[in-house]
Amino acid sequence: MIMKKFILVFIIVLAYEVHAQKADNRYFEMRTYTCPEGKRPELIKRFQDHTLNLFKKNGIESIAYFLPVDESNYTLTFIIAYPDQASRDKLWNQFFNSPEWQKAYKESEVNGPLVSNVQQVFMTVAPELSSGIANLKSEDRIFEMRTYYMHPGRVEAINARFRDHTRALFEKHGMTNVVYWYTVESDGSQSKLVYLLAHKNLESAKASFDAFGKDPAWIKVRDESQASGPIVEKIVSVYFKALPFSPMQ
Repeated sequence: MIMKKFILVFIIVLAYEVHAQKADNRYFEMRTYTCPEGKRPELIKRFQDHTLNLFKKNGIESIAYFLPVDESNYTLTFIIAYPDQASRDKLWNQFFNSPEWQKAYKESEVNGPLVSNVQQVFMTVAPELSSGIANLKSEDRIFEMRTYYMHPGRVEAINARFRDHTRALFEKHGMTNVVYWYTVESDGSQSKLVYLLAHKNLESAKASFDAFGKDPAWIKVRDESQASGPIVEKIVSVYFKALPFSPMQ
């Protein structure tokens, strides 16, 4: 009897350790740079020639570098990661104040600034929705970033719906779940759900979502999950293509 209890405790501890090893505790930062018209190629060159290497040198991990599919949108969005939230400011300041970055920054902007606006979003991996970032096969694809603004107090409801139903239904309709994050809001307000899907192309993405929206299984899940009130207030969707030097392709 004692031996059985010991074995049971050992299995529970082992399972906990395996889960802990799989947990992704990195702190993610998504930055979207708006460029003056005609300046984005110079910004891309600065990333390729200097910024990525300096990020790596200063302990900042590059995750993805994206351009919007919409060619009228002069932005560049990139996602980087720090070992944890506590290390973010130290590593970013270390990078930003390094002589190499200051030199590259000043030389690249001799003919004017390359960035007119910066938007920042801080995020952590949604532990019940993804243990980290999915390994993707090398093939032509586009990415869709979807941001969900929930009604007050409805984060757990959206988490449960994605955990138990939505992700599987996405896969059923040909969409690839890449990663799910929750935002970390500086003012302490309610988190948003941010996630990436991969599609073969724009036409495939739209066809998949059309089929998903008409699926009786989804309609049943949606209606049952909203029995106590609406969950999602607003959804923002942006389609991206990865830059050639982006680790995520």
